[in-house]
Amino acid sequence: MRLNFARLVPFIIAAGLIGWLAIGAAAQTVGPPGLGSPLSGLPLERKGTAHHAGSWDRNGRNADSRSIAPGETLVLLDYKGAGIIRRFWCTFPGNTAVRCQAILRMYWDGEKNPSVEAPLGEFFGVGFGKQVDYTSLPMNENSGGYNCYWPMPFHKSAYWTITNESKHPINGFYWNIDFEGYKSVPKQMLEFHAEYRRENPTINGQNYTILDTTGRGQYVGTALFMQNLQGHGLGFLEGNEMIYIDGHKKPAIEGTGTEDYFCSGWYFDKGPYSAPYHGCIIKDTKLGRVSAYRWNIEDAIPFKKSIRVTIQHGPVDNVKADYSSVAYWYQTKPHPAFPSLPLPGLLLPTVPLPPYKILGAIEGEGMVSSAKATSGTVEVQGLSGFSGHWSGDAQLWWLGQSDNATLTIQLPAPTAGTYDLIGYFTKATDYGIFQLYQGEAKIGPEVDCYATSVVPTGAVDMGNITLTAGDNPLVVKMVGKNPASSNYLFGLDAFVLKPVTAGPNISQ
Repeated sequence: MRLNFARLVPFIIAAGLIGWLAIGAAAQTVGPPGLGSPLSGLPLERKGTAHHAGSWDRNGRNADSRSIAPGETLVLLDYKGAGIIRRFWCTFPGNTAVRCQAILRMYWDGEKNPSVEAPLGEFFGVGFGKQVDYTSLPMNENSGGYNCYWPMPFHKSAYWTITNESKHPINGFYWNIDFEGYKSVPKQMLEFHAEYRRENPTINGQNYTILDTTGRGQYVGTALFMQNLQGHGLGFLEGNEMIYIDGHKKPAIEGTGTEDYFCSGWYFDKGPYSAPYHGCIIKDTKLGRVSAYRWNIEDAIPFKKSIRVTIQHGPVDNVKADYSSVAYWYQTKPHPAFPSLPLPGLLLPTVPLPPYKILGAIEGEGMVSSAKATSGTVEVQGLSGFSGHWSGDAQLWWLGQSDNATLTIQLPAPTAGTYDLIGYFTKATDYGIFQLYQGEAKIGPEVDCYATSVVPTGAVDMGNITLTAGDNPLVVKMVGKNPASSNYLFGLDAFVLKPVTAGPNISQ
């Protein structure tokens, strides 16, 4: 029998359209899933019924909010049937405790374990208990409102709660949840999940885990909140993401740096911003913290058996930090139970200690702008990624030089006089031997800065020096290197000037 293809075309189109409409109940694209504009499906009729859950006053007045006492759980949604959540909005009197200690939970299809469990503020993509306006495609915070547009299909029921784990009442919690009800949604539709994790402090030599789950689905986003605990530098951004799929021991995806993973560069050098799929909402160099998001919407990561999403904290997991995160993904049910949340008091942001300071320090990093080298480059190097203490968590770093190269720096003195000069330097495997000069005169001994790891020298007494008020040029000269050293680098943490008190004048 010979088929007449022309006659079959209308039936093929009709069958395809019927099949697509089943999927189209949860997607606003025309064509294969994942292609097309979010607007292109709007002309297609939706067969569902509109539903809304919210805090409006059932008595017809204007008392449109709810209060949540400490320890109390409020039910936000309790719906029996199939459907698709389209929008979740809320607002509340904001403070750090509420954003960190009010726990949002979502349950699908009668499961005992929540598929979403996260502090309210972190769920919306911003860390450290902050409210910061930003705009992305599925999430945003704007002018006091918190908004979520992740589509959330469910097959039998949807049940949402919020629990106030803080010691403060939430007076005035408003919310709206908009969704469509259906007789059924396609079985192939995966369910939305979001999980909060925290590691404080991170473990030396071990990646931070954002998500570790089994099942079948696709990973769609990360909100990551990073706080340095070794100072206030951003050296933790040297860490790469490593994503392991379906039990393989080697990562299927390995990146080139944390800010690269978040689709930015150079330690987010232009500062905070928000874009449809990625952004840096907080970059605080005084506190050493970053809050960033990445939505894998165009590049969702599928997995068939399992997925483990990790990221390094520093180049070799060597920056002691406080990391927390929310992972966003879709998967089949049932899902494994999430790790237990930290106790409420441990959900609050870390208050970082002030940077270590040497009393009376003239900081090396403060001399960089006026320093002049005969070869190599001079820059500020943050040292918070290393063990040990450096004043101000940074140093003047001279690199790229050769033997006999010189570096001229300006040493400020408050008044003219004679001082005992105390130097604080750095040792490492690629540092050289230097001699300090004032004019032609040597100041102090030669200092060998080789060591098997990056460490501060501590105080090195360079002897007495006579200075004029204001800037005084000093010359650092590379005079060689330890046979075990691989280079001639130099690091100046700080100088301290101690006035020399003259002894009594004893006449004969």
